[in-house]
This record gives sequence, C-alpha cells and structure tokens, in this order.
Amino acid sequence: MVFKPQKFYGEEPVRDNAKIPPAEVALETSVAEQLAVSDGIDASSVSATAIKREIVLSGTVGSAQEVDRAVQVALDVPGVDKVSVNLAIGERSGI
Repeated sequence: MVFKPQKFYGEEPVRDNAKIPPAEVALETSVAEQLAVSDGIDASSVSATAIKREIVLSGTVGSAQEVDRAVQVALDVPGVDKVSVNLAIGERSGI
C-alpha cells in the first residue's frame, strides 16, 4: 500500500470573502481530503466548491481518467448529491 501525503488538510475554503454556510464548508473539506488521499488522481491542482449538496470541481488534471476518478471520489463522499466538472486536462500550473 502506498500512502499519499494529504493536501488541503486543515485548510478552510475561501470564496470571494463570502460567508460560507458551515454545511458547505464541511462538504468542501471532506471532498478535498478524499481527493488528496485517493489513488488515481493528482489533486494538487484541483479545488472543490460546495453549492448546497453539489460539488464543483475546478482546476487541472493530467488525463480524462483523472477527471472520471475525481468525480467518483466526490460522489462517494456522504452528503454529495451532484458533481459538476470544470476541470482542464493538461499541464498543471506551478508544477
């Protein structure tokens, strides 16, 4: 078994200085933590934003398979009803 370092752990989501409802903060945090530790995806350039019970995945991944994996990971988090994808495939910025 290979352990991946957690990314996003303990970081609170920030969205245009708006007050985010606690349930959305918890959902965003749960999805981000699961993406960070899941096999099959490098989530270092992916962000998760909750809008009620929907998660919007944004950022960049390396392949279409990583997009599919990210969606499945997000859907597996309790409380997520829907996932919208705004992910680009290609070079990650800052890497």
